[in-house]
Amino acid sequence: MTLECGVVELIPLISLAVALAMDAFAVSVAVGIRLKTVNPRQMFRLSWHFGLFQALMPVLGWCLGVNIRSFVESFDHWIAFGLLAFVGGKMFWDAFQDEEEAGDTSDPTRSMSLVLLSVATSIDALAVGFSMSVLDVAIAFPAIVIGVTASMFTLLGMQLGSRFASTSRLSHWAEILGGLVLFFIGFHILFEHGGFGS
Repeated sequence: MTLECGVVELIPLISLAVALAMDAFAVSVAVGIRLKTVNPRQMFRLSWHFGLFQALMPVLGWCLGVNIRSFVESFDHWIAFGLLAFVGGKMFWDAFQDEEEAGDTSDPTRSMSLVLLSVATSIDALAVGFSMSVLDVAIAFPAIVIGVTASMFTLLGMQLGSRFASTSRLSHWAEILGGLVLFFIGFHILFEHGGFGS
């Protein structure tokens, strides 16, 4: 990343923000598939929380600095995998339940599911904050750009997921696919961080 006087240049920053938003985008597609029809409140809740956590994690990483970086890096990918596997497993389970049984309680944009997904999709941003701390880069502007980008990609992902589920005659299987997507993202995070060993 190109730096100038402790400030991140815009194009590399936007590229970084888009890269960090990919997990949020993929998860929001899965959530859209799960919900089938998304309303403005659900879109606001998910995009707000994903954007907020994506913005706060770099700030947290920047504040913590390098002192605990090696400690956190040794297990942060397992935290992300565990959270995504838990929510994905719940979505997978709900797909085989009667709709009356599932009810509104299976809405991933509510309660603990929302918090777990927000944390899981933003853990990579924590490492970015660490890196910027090492490079002595101001964090406020990058955090805002990262958060806004994640929110925008979340809105797009929910719309795409909802359209896929509502236009498909296989909405039951689309819901199962949504849960599997979360598992795939979790395994991908483990693979990227060497969770399966060398």
